[in-house]
Amino acid sequence: MTEFIYYAVYKPYGVISQFTPEAPGEPTLASLHSFPSDVYPVGRLDKDSEGLLILTNDTSVNAQMLGPSSKKNKSYLAQLEGIIGQEAINQMSTGITINVNGKSYLTHPCEIVLIDAPNNIPDRQPPVRYRASIPTSWIKITLAEGKNRQIRKMCAAAGYPVLRLIRISFGKYALTKLLPGSVMQIRKKDLL
Repeated sequence: MTEFIYYAVYKPYGVISQFTPEAPGEPTLASLHSFPSDVYPVGRLDKDSEGLLILTNDTSVNAQMLGPSSKKNKSYLAQLEGIIGQEAINQMSTGITINVNGKSYLTHPCEIVLIDAPNNIPDRQPPVRYRASIPTSWIKITLAEGKNRQIRKMCAAAGYPVLRLIRISFGKYALTKLLPGSVMQIRKKDLL
């Protein structure tokens, strides 16, 4: 009988959410930790995003967290170029049209709040580009769906490109006390 294993990983910026590089020398999950060969990520974070990634060899968790009926919330912190206003937040919260696989797609309603710049997250390496003439703002966004690069597309459609995107929770599990590249073994009951 297989023993199921669950990991919470703080995927750093620039690391791809797989074990095999797409280009020679590209950082992968294998560069973070010596994971068992039967462990795979539950969902993905793109190379330019960072934060919580769940890995497991329990295929039922993948279905329970990502399946169409699961509706597991994922929360992110996003640093945006420019000072976002309430009108743009409302537009994204109620649903905004983005492009998914070459077709227009209206996103589902989600929760978005304007927040102060977080002081409890580590600096990104390399640092986010800084332009003195353009201020930035931060939002916390919680959604149940997860189209490819959805948050980046939503924010761009509202006129506020994403400079930094950090997943801070997935389902019941929240990212706490982990630094980029950290790996922690967790329990199934922490997730579902």
